[in-house]
Amino acid sequence: MFKRKSSSNDSNFWISYADLMAGLLFVFILLIGAIISKSTILRQHLQKKEQALEKTSQDLNKTALALQQQANRVSKQNIIIQKQIATIKLKEDEINQLKVLLAQRNSELNSTKEVLAVTKDALELKENEIKRLNQLLLARNSKIDKLNGKVIILQNLLEETNTTLLDKDKIIDEYREKVLVLSNSLTKKSDELNITQAKLQKLLTALDEKQSKYEDLLQELQSKREKIKYLTGIHLRIIDELKKTLGNSVNVTKDGALKLNSKILFAKGSSKLKEDAKAQLKELFTKYISALMGNAAIKKNIDRIVIEGHTDSDGGYLYNLKLSQERALSVMNYLSTLPIAKKYSLEKYLTASGRSYLDRVIKDGVEDKEASRRIEFKFRLKNQNAFYEIEKILDEDR
Repeated sequence: MFKRKSSSNDSNFWISYADLMAGLLFVFILLIGAIISKSTILRQHLQKKEQALEKTSQDLNKTALALQQQANRVSKQNIIIQKQIATIKLKEDEINQLKVLLAQRNSELNSTKEVLAVTKDALELKENEIKRLNQLLLARNSKIDKLNGKVIILQNLLEETNTTLLDKDKIIDEYREKVLVLSNSLTKKSDELNITQAKLQKLLTALDEKQSKYEDLLQELQSKREKIKYLTGIHLRIIDELKKTLGNSVNVTKDGALKLNSKILFAKGSSKLKEDAKAQLKELFTKYISALMGNAAIKKNIDRIVIEGHTDSDGGYLYNLKLSQERALSVMNYLSTLPIAKKYSLEKYLTASGRSYLDRVIKDGVEDKEASRRIEFKFRLKNQNAFYEIEKILDEDR
C-alpha cells in the first residue's frame, strides 16, 4: 500500500514538472518572438534613419554647392564694385580740375572788371577836366573878343581926336603888350589842352584794348559754355536718336530706359529665367542694343549698359536685394550668350545691379507692385556725372 502511494506522488511530480517545463518553453518562445519582432522594428527604424541621413547629406551637399556659387557671384560683384569706385574717383578728379579752371576764369574776369571800373572812373575825371578847360578857353576867347573890341574903339577914338602919333603909338604898344600877354597865356592853355587831349587819347586807346580783351574773354567763355552745353545735351540727343531708330516697336522711357515686367521673365520669388521668355527677351534686347551700338555717333559716347533688377516692397530689404541682384545677373548671363553680345563685344559694357525696392512705382500715392517688379536696361554716358555737375555750376553762375 505504501509503494502504490509513492508511485502516485512520483507521477504527479513529473506531470507538474512537465507542465512547468512546457510553460517555461512557451514563455521562452514568446520571449524569442518578442525579441525577433523588436529586432525587425528596430531594423526598419534604422533603415528609415539611414535614408533620412542620406537625404540630409544630399541636401547639405546641394546647400554647400549653392553657397559656393553665391560666394563666387559675391566675389565677382565685389570686383565690379571696386572698378566702379575707381571710375568714380577718376571722375571726381576731373570735376575738381574743372572747378579749379572755372575758379581761375572767374578770378581773371573779376580782376578785369576791377581794372575796367578804375579806368572808367579815371575817364570820368578826365572828361570833367576837359569840360573845365573848355569853359576856361571859352572865357579866354570871350576876353580876347572884348579886348579886340576895345582896341577898335581906341583906334576910332584916336582917329577922331587926332591925338599925336607918339601918344597913339604908346597907347597901341601898351595894348599890343597886353594882347601879347593874353595871347601867350592862351597859347599855354592851348598847349596844356593838347597835352590833356593826348593823355585822354592814350587812356581811350587803353580802354579800347581792355574792352577788346574783355569781349574776347566773354566770347571765349560763351564758346566754352556752348561746348559744355553741347556735351551735356548728348544724352537728350541719344534718346531722340534711340526713339527714332526703334519707332513704336519698343517702348522706351523718356530717360532712354527699356523696362520689362518680371512676371514675364521669372516665377514669383525665383531668379531662374523662364524658357518661354527668352525669345521675347532676345528680340527686345537685340533691337535696343542695335539702336545704341549700331549708330557710330551714339556708340562713341556710351560708357556702360546697366541691367537693373527691381522688386516690390513685399518681404525684407536684404531678401529683395539678393533676389533683384540674382535676377539682373541671370538676365545678363543669358544675354551675354547671344550673337548681338559678341558682335558688339558687350562684355566691356554690360553690368548687373540689384535695387531691391528702392525705386518702386507709385501711382496715386499707392505702390503698383506689379509695375515695381521689373528689369530695366539703361545706358550711361562717358563722364556723365561730370557733365551734370558742370551744367549745374553754369546755371548757378547765370
